[in-house]
Amino acid sequence: MREVVRYIFIPAVVGGLVGLIVMFASGSDAQKPGFAAAVKLAGPSVVNIYSTQFVGRPPICQLPRFREWCNAIAGDSPQRMPGSLGSGVVVREDGYILTNNHVIEQADEILVAFANGQATTAELIGQDPLTDLAVIKVQAQGLSVISIGSSDSAEVGDVALAIGNPFGIGQTVSLGIISAIGRTGISQSPYYDFIQTDAAINPGNSGGALIDAEGNLIGINTLIFSRSGGSLGIGFAIPSELAMSILDEIVTTGRVVRGYLGVVLAPNPPPGAWAGLTVDEVYVDSPAEAAGVHPGDLIVSINGQPSASSTSVIRQLAKSSPGDLLRLELLRDGAPLSLTARSGERPLGR
Repeated sequence: MREVVRYIFIPAVVGGLVGLIVMFASGSDAQKPGFAAAVKLAGPSVVNIYSTQFVGRPPICQLPRFREWCNAIAGDSPQRMPGSLGSGVVVREDGYILTNNHVIEQADEILVAFANGQATTAELIGQDPLTDLAVIKVQAQGLSVISIGSSDSAEVGDVALAIGNPFGIGQTVSLGIISAIGRTGISQSPYYDFIQTDAAINPGNSGGALIDAEGNLIGINTLIFSRSGGSLGIGFAIPSELAMSILDEIVTTGRVVRGYLGVVLAPNPPPGAWAGLTVDEVYVDSPAEAAGVHPGDLIVSINGQPSASSTSVIRQLAKSSPGDLLRLELLRDGAPLSLTARSGERPLGR
């Protein structure tokens, strides 16, 4: 009997006690389900942005008969009119914030409100309407900078959380997944390459953060598809890789410089071909005209890269720097032709 107690009963009791201790200890340390840790990490880096415009007196007030009436109603000073509201993301310790261009466009004053309740004005550093991105800067200390993730590593089905200021009600978090990546054709600009998500994005979320399950920035929320004006589960974010490259260029030079050839191309190759784009138009005084490109030519490749779509070609050219050599392989009237052009700087509006 003593042997049973000694070798079976006592070890069993001790083992059970140890198991209970481990269970309770692990239970107390275990994280509750959800993404609170990710939000606590990223949330303080997402700011609310309010812009205002100063509107002068209307032309009617210049007429003597209406001047007294205008002074009584509006006074002599310009009127401060509320502009757009949106969100932004603190991406550098020295005060740089990424947001959407349409949030601060034409703003005379930009106010940034932080998650801790502090607020300050911001300076506009630069804009890039072609990607709807803008960079602003605040003079503040102790900023919480978001962790930058890799949008190139994002996959369809990954968890995604949108953080922003929908309808101006204050910081809000919504949960979803990545619905698609590399989404193009959503707008007229060929430089968009969206992450699509079903995390709720509403007016005011523009410029806010799309983060992964660990709280890393993977996109800047920018637009939605909606018939009602509210979220229908089809939202789009600018990938963080693109957004950060735009930020770096704006901070360095104050603007975004893109390479330029100066042609209008057919959207896709001719039927039955997988590459080759017809030149519909050659702009006057463009690098293409200087190189001898003619309307009707078929551009097969540029610097060895097949011309599979007008979007891919425009993006390839945009990555070149003014002065770079562009080796063009063409077909003219069915005959092969090689030309060399020097990339120019893309003019505004093209």
